[in-house]
Amino acid sequence: MVRVNERLDVAWQEGMTVRDLLKACKFTFPLINVTVNGQLVRREEYDTFHVPDKADVRVIHLITGG
Repeated sequence: MVRVNERLDVAWQEGMTVRDLLKACKFTFPLINVTVNGQLVRREEYDTFHVPDKADVRVIHLITGG
């Protein structure tokens, strides 16, 4: 099980990447920051960065305004 934003539990799968997790959570916003167990994951690593079982993941949607 992976905990996302302290409120959403997602079933963990062997080989799960950040991209897989974002799809499972249905997060489609283009500008987000993701940390896995406190480590910032760069956008270009989303397809290759593996999420471990029992990970604490934070997904922050970036917005701009003026």
